[in-house]
Amino acid sequence: MKGKLRLDERKNTNPVAVGDHVEFDIDVDGNSTAIKKILPRDNYIIRKPSNLSKQEHVIAANLDEVMILATLAFPRTSQGFIDRILVTAEAYEIPAAIVFNKTDLYDDVLKAQYQEMCDMYENIGYKCLGISVKTNINLEAVFSMLLHKITLITGHSGVGKSSLLNKLVPELHLKTGEVSNYSLKGKHTTTFAAMFAIEADTYVIDTPGIKDFGLIDMKPEEISHYFPEMRALLGQCRFSECLHISEPGCAVLEAVKKGGIAPSRYKSYLSMLGDEETHR
Repeated sequence: MKGKLRLDERKNTNPVAVGDHVEFDIDVDGNSTAIKKILPRDNYIIRKPSNLSKQEHVIAANLDEVMILATLAFPRTSQGFIDRILVTAEAYEIPAAIVFNKTDLYDDVLKAQYQEMCDMYENIGYKCLGISVKTNINLEAVFSMLLHKITLITGHSGVGKSSLLNKLVPELHLKTGEVSNYSLKGKHTTTFAAMFAIEADTYVIDTPGIKDFGLIDMKPEEISHYFPEMRALLGQCRFSECLHISEPGCAVLEAVKKGGIAPSRYKSYLSMLGDEETHR
């Protein structure tokens, strides 16, 4: 990459992201290239790395869809993590879906939790799907969701991103790892984001497991706009810049009280609202 680009984009941990369209020069001997320009992005998914709070990490750019691969056990994906990715996708107008892997391990309790989460997310417009990469449950449905799109597949380490792609495209031979029995957390096996072609017009981006997902550049009063169930109540609060915390005449608080907004989603909203780095 040209040195000037590195200086221009110094806030980013990675000035060029997977999915970017670029202009580049080829050396006269044809053995090397240098990126000279990053073309404007249609959209992107960005986060604040937990250990580099003043920098930004662009995970991928120019996407048609974000697929969150989650698990309710071995390891467990927190709802707060899912909601932060959904909010970021909403901010950049990227459709998102949630795929729950390892359903073959679900007991009755986990099955009930899975159904409850699916009902909640589907009621606000997100497609949910339960799969098992290990036992090949619903993998054809995943393939159908990916067709004719550029899709970012993201989630914690150990949820099965690389294993899923190996099943869908066996010739990839991506490295996979096991979940630690001690910590119930996955180990990093994918070390960098990469795009793979499944069909001529179908691409998937595999990413390293993400532990935390910090939001970037969102004003407090904007965050509720990226919750579809809160956005539907826009303009119904007594105060135009209502933050939906304790204000009188708040339509969002009333909806939470009456069950129109899931308490767990509202809890995620408050967590994002309290994230200082979000608003810088």
